[in-house]
Amino acid sequence: MKFILSYMKKTWSFILLTMVIKFIGTFLELLIPYVLEYIIDVVAPTKSLKMVLVWGGVMIVLAILCRLFNKTANQRAVTSASKNIYRLRQDLFEKTIYLSSDVIDHITLPSLISRLTSDSYNILSFMQSSQTLGVRAPILLLGGFIVTFSMDRGMAMILAVMAPLIIAIVVFISRKGIPLYTSVQKKLDEVVRIMRENISGIRVIKALGKEKRESHHFEMADKDMEKSEIKAGFTMALPTSIVKVFMNIGLVLVVIIGAIRVSEGTMKPGVILAFLSYFQMIMMGVLTLNRFFLMMSKANASSMRIKDTMDSISSLSITEEESGNEKAKEGYIVFDDVSFSYDGASNAVSHISFSLERGKTLGIIGGTGSGKSTIINLMMRFYDPQKGNIFVDGKNIKSYELPSLRRHFGVVFQNDFIFHDTISSNIKMGRNISDEDMKKAAENAMAAEFIERYEEGYEHYSAIHGAAFSGGQKQRLLISRALSGDSPVIVLDDSSSALDYRTDSMVRKNILSNHKSSSLVIVAERVSAVMNADEILVLHNGEIIGRGRHDHLMESCDEYRDIYQTQMGEARE
Repeated sequence: MKFILSYMKKTWSFILLTMVIKFIGTFLELLIPYVLEYIIDVVAPTKSLKMVLVWGGVMIVLAILCRLFNKTANQRAVTSASKNIYRLRQDLFEKTIYLSSDVIDHITLPSLISRLTSDSYNILSFMQSSQTLGVRAPILLLGGFIVTFSMDRGMAMILAVMAPLIIAIVVFISRKGIPLYTSVQKKLDEVVRIMRENISGIRVIKALGKEKRESHHFEMADKDMEKSEIKAGFTMALPTSIVKVFMNIGLVLVVIIGAIRVSEGTMKPGVILAFLSYFQMIMMGVLTLNRFFLMMSKANASSMRIKDTMDSISSLSITEEESGNEKAKEGYIVFDDVSFSYDGASNAVSHISFSLERGKTLGIIGGTGSGKSTIINLMMRFYDPQKGNIFVDGKNIKSYELPSLRRHFGVVFQNDFIFHDTISSNIKMGRNISDEDMKKAAENAMAAEFIERYEEGYEHYSAIHGAAFSGGQKQRLLISRALSGDSPVIVLDDSSSALDYRTDSMVRKNILSNHKSSSLVIVAERVSAVMNADEILVLHNGEIIGRGRHDHLMESCDEYRDIYQTQMGEARE
């Protein structure tokens, strides 16, 4: 709860005034039954129509003021809660953007999505209700007790006995709801995961006719969440029924005891009517308190999940550069005996060592799961190796600020992303790139030919995930993005798989001709993409089993020769 309060403190004066306004509105509401009792027992017996009208007018004014103050307080509560949750979402999103890849892997993307959406909404509801329900409930309870005690202590004892017991039950049950709602949010993460995967892979599902299968998977996860929600909801609904039972018993006792005392002449009829109104208010206060605890339980569970994200410490700390490391001088990019594991059990890559000079081309080839993309992830420091060092431009990458390091690279990843924005925005990505340089990059990537066919040209809007583009068009747009920054290192990670051989060859030729000062790293499963590289690394099970130029590998590396013969043979057919 301290985490939520830390954000509410930022608008503390605004919130305090809101709670004062709500207090006044609730206090005025408490006065209405008291005035009614006074009219029935004191004013009415005088048979003065004028006095009845005057005090009736007082009740109307109280009702209007009560409505005005409560409405104002509710509107202010919505305003301050929305401002605070805006700051929280901004902070959470910024924290998420800068999380290291291993932390994201641990939390999972679906969980991050639900923390930014449903969890933040739960906190929003609590921030709002704490300024309204959190004031109204205790005022109705305490105020109702005080007024009834001032009117008739004997009758008020009925409330004095029942209320503490009811409140204790509400608080006890509400405390049980916190872990239950934590479980609900975890189940929601799984539902979001399945939904996200199925929406992203909807074409594959339709192509294979597996709609029923995936619907079943979603149904099972949804049912699991439903069970958790029912359990949590049932637990938090118990106080409502208990409160109603106790309060109805209290109302019956008030009517019976009140009727006896009126018949005996020891109580006036208006007191009974006022007591019934106050009983209803007190019951409403207890139910409101239960509702408030329900929101607090959800918010507390959600705040712990969000705080866990905000407190996550990136494993990618910045260290001082060690002097005298001769390995750093061997090339623009240097891997020095690098080993890395994603899960800590088995290595994705082991003992990787190579150097790449400025303006040279490195090809990396190997089968699926051989560690090709892992090398790129390590090079750009999405992860840190468990063993060895990586150097870029003469410095250990651990000594760079991450934005500074990544400005060295223009990269196309496997399954890279096209945003729902204009083509020009997708290529520039907020960088200070001129239209001339953008168009030049698109020409080198062989993308200009289809971009300029659109009526809007580079201002043509892409569909979500670039769904309206073909696979080859997507890859050419992504290559345009990588080339537009004229980065010292251009990385193409399986970026030509959807290109025909001619287009692929033309793109590589344009890059070599127009980006001569840039180092080029080509990761591919296609031999034709790397065979002209200055050096080729052949990977198998995370290890380098061959290295050198194409001719050397054809003689010395059986696996490379097999790949070449298989692929080039298929190409000739």
